[in-house]
Amino acid sequence: MRQAAIGLIASLFLASCVSVDAPRMALPTETISVQTAAGPHAFQVEIAADRETQARGLMYRREMAPDAGMLFDLHQSEQISFWMKNTYLPLDMVFIRADGTVSSVEPNAIPLSTASIPSQEPVRAVLEINGGRAHQLGIEPGDRVLSAIFNSQTAANTGGSRTAAR
Repeated sequence: MRQAAIGLIASLFLASCVSVDAPRMALPTETISVQTAAGPHAFQVEIAADRETQARGLMYRREMAPDAGMLFDLHQSEQISFWMKNTYLPLDMVFIRADGTVSSVEPNAIPLSTASIPSQEPVRAVLEINGGRAHQLGIEPGDRVLSAIFNSQTAANTGGSRTAAR
């Protein structure tokens, strides 16, 4: 009986030490459009525009609407790598050049993987959507993403490289 009580107390202590997913601060949202050969597709996206929100990304989420996503605004073009640590949803990563054109698409990134998923070239932004959605909608390199962040951006803006801690 005493061992059972000690085990219960130890279990409760350990459970109290586990990180609980804190409430998210609301991020700005925007409706963007991806112009594909099959026509435009709108997404309601959260904008991750600073290092903290970019590091967290879509971690810990268990569901996302079919036409929702997250747009990572890097503010300049750079080589970047993402990972899926603590990310439970399979995601498509759409890497976007400074002029708003799709550079590459990484389909169905594996949930919880720490494998690096690099951009193929310097990019200005990354759009994360539900896994398989890019294929379903025909999103391909060369397609155009219409978003406020690309209005005054030029392809000549290039920067360094980094890895997003996501």
